[in-house]
Amino acid sequence: MSETSAAETAEPAGQAEPRAIDAGRLRVAIVRIARLLRHDIAGLTPTQASTLVTIERCGPLRLGDLAAHEGVTPSTLTRPVAALEEGGYLERRTDPADARSSVVAVSSDGRKLLATIRGETTALLAKRLEWLSEEQRAALAIALPALERLADMDPREATTRR
Repeated sequence: MSETSAAETAEPAGQAEPRAIDAGRLRVAIVRIARLLRHDIAGLTPTQASTLVTIERCGPLRLGDLAAHEGVTPSTLTRPVAALEEGGYLERRTDPADARSSVVAVSSDGRKLLATIRGETTALLAKRLEWLSEEQRAALAIALPALERLADMDPREATTRR
């Protein structure tokens, strides 16, 4: 397989037919970039990092609701949540809607950790972007809205077109 970049193989400006996207190459590139950015995330496992981000994004959650957001069973999250709680990154609180239940919420230390992780991974990616040619960076800038759409797409949308 060729190591030629998408920017180098793009059709000339004004070309009527868009070039087909090699979904396999795109998948491999995305997975490799994700792996690079997940490497040694402040001592957290990928599951712990994902759990912390989900709780930050969605607000305090019951374990069952958190599991639904993560696409796993509640028992799968017992250990990661306990480790985050022991590390001081999560707090367990009484559920305001049901005093018999509890929710987990990101603590101030958890928010600080997430800010640190985001800063470090953004700096790492920015450094990698410097290695690209001006044309390659321009191609990524143009592709960014489409990549964001792919990332934000509801999995059910993937089965229907637009």
